[in-house]
Amino acid sequence: MLVSYKWLKQLVTIDVPSQELAEKMSTTGIEVEGVEVPGEGLSKLVVGEVVSCEDVPETHLHLCMVDTGEEELRQIVCGAPNIKAGLKVIVALPGARIADNYKIKKGKIRGMESLGMICSLQELGLSDSIIPKEFADGIQILPADAVPGDDALTYLDLDDEIIELSITPNRADALSMRGVAHEVAAIYGKSVHFDEKSLTENDRKAADLLKVAIASDKVLTYKARVVENVTIKPSPQWLQNILMNAGIRPINNVVDVTNYVLLYFGQPMHAFDLDKFEGKDILARQAKSGEKLVTLDGEERDLAEEDIVITVDDKPVALGGVMGGAATEIDFSSRNVVLEAAAFDGKTIRRTSSRLNLRSESSSRFEKGINYATVGQALDYAAAMLTELAGGHVLAGQVEAGTLPTDDVQVSTSLDYVNVRLGTDLTFSDIENVFARLGFGLSGDEEMFTVSVPRRRWDIAIQADLVEEIARIYGYDKLPTTLPEAAGTVGELTIAQKLRRKVRTLAEGAGLSEIISYALTTPEKAVAFTPNPSHLTELMWPMSVDRSALRQNIVSGMLDTIAYNVARKNKSLALYEIGKVFEQSGNPKEELPKEIDTFALALTGLVAEKDFQTPAQPVDFFYAKGILEAILAKLEVSVQFVATKAMASMHPGRTALIEHDGQVIGYLGQVHPQTAKDFDIPETYVAELNLNALEAALKPDLVFEDITKFPAVSRDIALLLSEEVSHQDVLDAIAASGVKRLTKVKLFDVYAGEKLGHGKKSMAYSLTFQNPKDNLTDEEVAKYMDKITKSLTEKVGAEVR
Repeated sequence: MLVSYKWLKQLVTIDVPSQELAEKMSTTGIEVEGVEVPGEGLSKLVVGEVVSCEDVPETHLHLCMVDTGEEELRQIVCGAPNIKAGLKVIVALPGARIADNYKIKKGKIRGMESLGMICSLQELGLSDSIIPKEFADGIQILPADAVPGDDALTYLDLDDEIIELSITPNRADALSMRGVAHEVAAIYGKSVHFDEKSLTENDRKAADLLKVAIASDKVLTYKARVVENVTIKPSPQWLQNILMNAGIRPINNVVDVTNYVLLYFGQPMHAFDLDKFEGKDILARQAKSGEKLVTLDGEERDLAEEDIVITVDDKPVALGGVMGGAATEIDFSSRNVVLEAAAFDGKTIRRTSSRLNLRSESSSRFEKGINYATVGQALDYAAAMLTELAGGHVLAGQVEAGTLPTDDVQVSTSLDYVNVRLGTDLTFSDIENVFARLGFGLSGDEEMFTVSVPRRRWDIAIQADLVEEIARIYGYDKLPTTLPEAAGTVGELTIAQKLRRKVRTLAEGAGLSEIISYALTTPEKAVAFTPNPSHLTELMWPMSVDRSALRQNIVSGMLDTIAYNVARKNKSLALYEIGKVFEQSGNPKEELPKEIDTFALALTGLVAEKDFQTPAQPVDFFYAKGILEAILAKLEVSVQFVATKAMASMHPGRTALIEHDGQVIGYLGQVHPQTAKDFDIPETYVAELNLNALEAALKPDLVFEDITKFPAVSRDIALLLSEEVSHQDVLDAIAASGVKRLTKVKLFDVYAGEKLGHGKKSMAYSLTFQNPKDNLTDEEVAKYMDKITKSLTEKVGAEVR
């Protein structure tokens, strides 16, 4: 919302620097983005009167003699197509500064001396989008009463200060000058004074020409007035200045009046050409499937059943609350005008404007809410302005349908409730002062008081809202600052938070860098890299298909990050992410997905670069497995790695599921070469772990155990095995022997060759035994080795070499 400080000071008697006002408003609840002066940086721009204008032969130029309030006329060469004698124009004198800090100098054009420049609004830095169309390709023409030699900026209000407000949805009342005036008056303890216009109606009744009806519960009320015999012409300069400073292009006096009322009251309005109506029955209804409407911007819109349309003789003439139709547009041939003021359902307007990508000043206000109490008042005000600016005659009465609640809203609370929430010791007189400044009615006493909230503040409905109003007007800076009581609950991390922090520390200690990827992805990527995909959870209205479904894995997003880096020559990457994946076991339209905390890593490129003494070491399966094993060892969670070929996105010979007590809690392996090619990445290894399952597997806090004083005993054993036997099979067989003194098993050699025979391999293990309470004897260790050998023979068919 762009607020003219000149206009604001007409509504509230204040005389403080704009920067001070901006700071006050920001500290009381309406953030000010900044204050700008449109004419800042412009200098030596005066009013000039073109006394004579002669065409320069064989050119588009004109030789003008201009009165700039000096003793002698000033000769200026101008190429604007709309220049002619008798006009009042903007003249940049030699030494003047215009847009982009450009300095005007005396010069010669086609051999003719030019002592200045006649300016257009573009040359003063104004945007093309707000310049009136009649001046878009030429110079700006000033009012006839402009005095030569005067400062031209004052005639265009370019010396005004424009305050830009950042309006949150709960303070949409400040999307109007009247709403901002009420706010400023409350801040400074002033009163507002709005101009009232007396509406003169003729004897003819508007109801004889129009009928209005509503056929939708999304339209709360619809009001119309008829103004006859208007003269369409440009608006006076003061009105054009207000609109341009608010970022709105002036069109003509009728359209400009509706935009002025929108800024003043916050009430969106529209003007129809009555003579272009094909009937007299106006109906506000929902659009029908297949209906179309050409809007004022010239675009043909395909309407949906959720849209609100205004129809005449059951033909759409406007898209309710968003934009009017081109068929009934006001133009310079219009003579009879229908003014519309209505209240539409904000959610419906938001859906329509979003679907059509058609945002307007009207739609933004309907989306956030309007003041029900001034809908009819705004309509009368606009009609009265048309009698002043367009010479129109207003027919008697408003033609309307539907009703709106306009009475004050009653909200009750107590002084104790307020003081407890704010930590203050306010008295009832302090409360009376706050609501008097806000212009709210107040009755009752400190035990229980009731506030009458005007409809202009539709954001206030419960007692907590009253507390907020008291706090901001009383002053947030005056609220006491207190420390929490010592008897409060001591904060501590949950088990899940501790686990996340520990895993993060371990991962970074292993050389991984953290990334954060999107939780939304494509439907295909959502279920890739997932051992057991579930139902997809998709957005109803995604911004794009690339962000349309909730992920069921983190790896897909990490591979996008790897592809981005690899494409930029960053090829050695070690990444991890801790985030959520979403598992949907039921109907996505009826049930929310289950959120699962997940740790994922991705490795590609080299572990160590090649140098003069070390060969390059690429990432492989066992390097990735080693990182996981190190993390799990620190967490004291034992797992098994089980080879799998079931995951289509993973290499069938280099992928393993990670199991704990028979439950799959993750996977590890190489990305399938075809999948890697699809992502345009080199050989990459990835892993995922279910942190929720890890949390359940964590052991309780351990009791300290003394370090044993007795030495350990090691024995090596070499086994001849079938090549189909895995390392895990051997570990399981050793564990099945039930030797309690066995404390460590380590594989230190694997060999396969022709000497062993086809289909055979040799695996050598180092076994460590230790008794925490006594020395082990050779006889005891020999018995343990016999039991282990027997178990290996029975379970995996091993032969001791």
